[in-house]
Amino acid sequence: MAGGAPISTSTHRKALAGASGWAGLVHNRRVFLIAIFASLGGLLYGYNQGVFSGVLPMYSFEDRMWHAVKNPAMKGWLVAILELGAWFGVLLTGYLADKLSRKYTIILAVIVFCIGVVVQTAAFTPAPIFGGRFVTGLGIGSLSMAVPLYNAEIAPPEVRGSLVALQQLAITFGIMVSFWIDYGTNYIGGVGPGQSEAAWRIPLGLQLAPAIVLGIGMWFMPFSPRWLVNQGRDEEALAVLSSARGLSPTSELVQIEFLEIRAQYLFEKETSELNFPQYQDGSWSSSFKLGFYDYLSLLKSKTLLKRVMAGSLTMFFQQWTGINAILYYAPAIFKALGLTGNSISLLATGVVGIVMFLATIPAVIWVDQLGRKPVLISGAFLMAACHFIVAILSGLYQDSWSEHVAAGWVACVFVWIFAIGFGYSWGPCAWILVAEIWPLSVRGKGMSIASSSNWMNNFIVGQVTPLMLEHLRYGTFVFFGAFSLMGGFFIWFLVPETKGLTLEEMDDVFGSIGGFAAADQARLDAINRRLGLVHDVEEEKESGSSSHEKEK
Repeated sequence: MAGGAPISTSTHRKALAGASGWAGLVHNRRVFLIAIFASLGGLLYGYNQGVFSGVLPMYSFEDRMWHAVKNPAMKGWLVAILELGAWFGVLLTGYLADKLSRKYTIILAVIVFCIGVVVQTAAFTPAPIFGGRFVTGLGIGSLSMAVPLYNAEIAPPEVRGSLVALQQLAITFGIMVSFWIDYGTNYIGGVGPGQSEAAWRIPLGLQLAPAIVLGIGMWFMPFSPRWLVNQGRDEEALAVLSSARGLSPTSELVQIEFLEIRAQYLFEKETSELNFPQYQDGSWSSSFKLGFYDYLSLLKSKTLLKRVMAGSLTMFFQQWTGINAILYYAPAIFKALGLTGNSISLLATGVVGIVMFLATIPAVIWVDQLGRKPVLISGAFLMAACHFIVAILSGLYQDSWSEHVAAGWVACVFVWIFAIGFGYSWGPCAWILVAEIWPLSVRGKGMSIASSSNWMNNFIVGQVTPLMLEHLRYGTFVFFGAFSLMGGFFIWFLVPETKGLTLEEMDDVFGSIGGFAAADQARLDAINRRLGLVHDVEEEKESGSSSHEKEK
């Protein structure tokens, strides 16, 4: 192999691809359709996260499910069992997405999700609500992983970052929409004893609409080209890339993208063969052991363990800022801050959705300019300050809000500012950070651990918050404020800035001696050379010199 710096065709592909980012999304009709489906998945996830908070305090729901809603422990399980189901859904999705395909996994998840929604909507006792929410959680957890995976693999490289941003916007938009639908349906039949059960059944049932559109639409969407290559169906993968681009399968751009996908597949295959040659016979037993030892390798290496801790603890602190305590129990929290009447508390909850959605917009646009650490640290300290101010006001006036109405509204404003703080920082940036810290060979496994940490802590927060609000009262805000503060210091002192770092530089900041990223990149470069995606400067000179001689 000739020496010299490698020349990659990826630079040439970027020149051929045209517009990137938001402009690239609308440039191609097929790509724009993919973006719409990314939005549907995010909208469904966000709506599901927010809708139950407005249902819980509705008079007709409390009247029907009183022995679950009035018991704080049961109420916590009623909310949190969805997150427990989502945690299991995430764990199952990696295997299903590889075996069934990303496409069929999404369709299966939609079916499971819809079954859970129907069971909840038709419930007359708490038991179907518990069961329905767990089943719904299985579906939403699977969709939260499978939909972004599918969209990232089928979309052209130059718009993948915008798809991530669009997904996050869609999640916060879904939360906002769910809050305001709850506010509107709360008036069906009045807000008191005459309230119709349609007030809570309609917002729960409306989840079916985007889910059915997503499920039906997926039948007409192609398989992921990455999955097709993994199955050895190269011709089909080429056809999918050709269709997404609106170009011939023989076009240079389509051929380069196909070879890049194939290079990544060969890289993962050869890495597996290198690390675990004894488990390559394709049997179920070997596949299970291969997955187990892949995960175990993350704990045995000091530098990889540091990344596991960074990713898992970032997700831990994201949840323990108390964001989902606010999203799940906002009406109850606003009532505890002196807002009288269910309608007023639901209105205040709707404002949470609006400000968090608006705060997400500048974050997804400018996060690459500002860096991860400044955004996360400032957000953590802002959220901590809001928690502490609300705690002080609650400690002073929690038994006399009627005499201190202005103080109650000030506390509500700081809850809204808290939502802004999360929306621009830990909402989008935590996910960006944990996606960037892994070497190529373990990125999928590392991300799955971080996602698992997110859902499990989400479950715990949802389960314990009603008990905390009843027994700790204003201490609940002190508790979440302390964890927000710790999250800020954790990022400040223990997590490196990842903006603009190469994978090799990431090795340095995490103290790698073996150079995981360097070894990975060397292996990937070798594969790229075999496929013709990379050649050397001296080879280029020799080729040019040879051509010049022939011309003479």
